[in-house]
Amino acid sequence: MYVVSALAETNRAPFDLTEGESELVSGYNVEYSGMTFALFFLAEYSHIIMMSTMISILFLGGWNPIMGIDIGVGLPWLAMKIVLMIYVFIWVRASFPRMRYDQLMGLL
Repeated sequence: MYVVSALAETNRAPFDLTEGESELVSGYNVEYSGMTFALFFLAEYSHIIMMSTMISILFLGGWNPIMGIDIGVGLPWLAMKIVLMIYVFIWVRASFPRMRYDQLMGLL
C-alpha cells in the first residue's frame, strides 16, 4: 500500500492524471524552458529518490544486509536497495497505462 501511495504522491504513470501528455501538445510543462524545465524535472526525480530511500529504510531493512550476507559496511546495501526501488518506479511507469478518473475512483 505504501508503494502505491508513493507512486501516487510522485505523480508516476498510473496516477499522473494531471499531466495527460498524450492528450496535450507536450504535456502540462510545455510553457517551461531552459533552467525552469530542468529544475522542474530535478524536483520530480529527487522526490522519487527520496521515496525510494524512505521505502528502503522503513520496509527493506535499510543498511542491513540481505539474508545475513555480510560483506562489509551497510552503505552499499542501502544504495543497492535505493537503486532497486528507483528501478521499480521506472518499471511501473513503463508497464502500466494511465488510469481514467472513474477507474481511480474505483480504487477507493
